[in-house]
Amino acid sequence: MNPAKVFTDQLGRKIEISFPPKKIISIVPSQTELLFDLGLEEEVIGITRFCVHPEKWFRTKTRVGGTKKLNIEKIISMQPDLIIANKEENTEEQIQSLSEKFPMWVSDIKTLEDAFEMMRIVGAMTGKVHRVTEMVAEIKSAFSNHLIPDAHNPLSTAAYLIWYEPLMTIGSDTFIHSMMLAAGFRNVFATLTRYPSITLDELKAASPQYILLSSEPFPFKQKQVDELQQQLPSSKIILVDGKMFSWYGSRLLKAPQYFSELRESIY
Repeated sequence: MNPAKVFTDQLGRKIEISFPPKKIISIVPSQTELLFDLGLEEEVIGITRFCVHPEKWFRTKTRVGGTKKLNIEKIISMQPDLIIANKEENTEEQIQSLSEKFPMWVSDIKTLEDAFEMMRIVGAMTGKVHRVTEMVAEIKSAFSNHLIPDAHNPLSTAAYLIWYEPLMTIGSDTFIHSMMLAAGFRNVFATLTRYPSITLDELKAASPQYILLSSEPFPFKQKQVDELQQQLPSSKIILVDGKMFSWYGSRLLKAPQYFSELRESIY
């Protein structure tokens, strides 16, 4: 039997795992992609139906339901050594239920620093400290190289929409808000929290220079761009890659270049 090690998750919970874990289930898409990029091909035995990257794993790994509708019985039958979850993407009830049976490490990510901490701990838990240290350094370097002047006081105001009917945006206590700043946008709904619904009148009153329509969870298309443009002629409306703003694993390697190209295309 492998020796046990104790780790603390981002909710402050201590978990004891058999180290290194040989049977890992990831129930968060962006963290699944991180595990792949850390080279954990054999160790990861289960993912969700939303874990679409890498495509190879999406096609071949056992799926254990959706992020908020897990197949608990299937997970129990797989007897994982470690389950990697997220406070926001998974339900409290399912986290509690599975935590009673298996070691479950839960992330809670609102900032880039939170994401780096998650990556470092996941690397430590899986025996990939060297690789994850290199990865975090590479991401920090990329953000530094693509950082716009005075990124924490950007000139461009923006609203970021994640749903259409009703309109839903993001508040200041979200990872997307943090990434908006990194991309050079000031969130016009920063006084709000979480993922509030807003009215069209509220969006008009906020008068953002840019309205960013995310590709997920609602798949905004040109149809919504055209409809909103009629209502808000003074705002520039743009379709953006939601994964670049909301995935907090190894996809962060690609985000700085994407933000740089986005700014060049619209400014």
